[in-house]
Amino acid sequence: MSDYQPTPPPSTPYTGESRPAGTTPILSILSLIGGILGILSSFFWIGLLFGAAGAVLGFIARRKEPQAKGLWLTGIITGIIGFVISLVIIIGTIALFAFAASQGYSTTSP
Repeated sequence: MSDYQPTPPPSTPYTGESRPAGTTPILSILSLIGGILGILSSFFWIGLLFGAAGAVLGFIARRKEPQAKGLWLTGIITGIIGFVISLVIIIGTIALFAFAASQGYSTTSP
């Protein structure tokens, strides 16, 4: 048998933006999750909370984690969209009930 052992190819250094080992853009990821949940739950009042949390976490992550721009920017955008949709639906529902009440409609049965 032979004692030949192939040598591994030389490693090439990573040329992109680097971040310290072990740091994960947690705030950016939480911002993205909050924004997505804000849109998904925008037909309920909880969409206000998720949307606001996504946007606020996105603005905090923008300052602390600039390397994760795609995540925190998407979190900000989806958070604001979820918040606005929830707010419009809540205001529309209140206006609809107020209009119905002014017309003499009742939600209780006689």
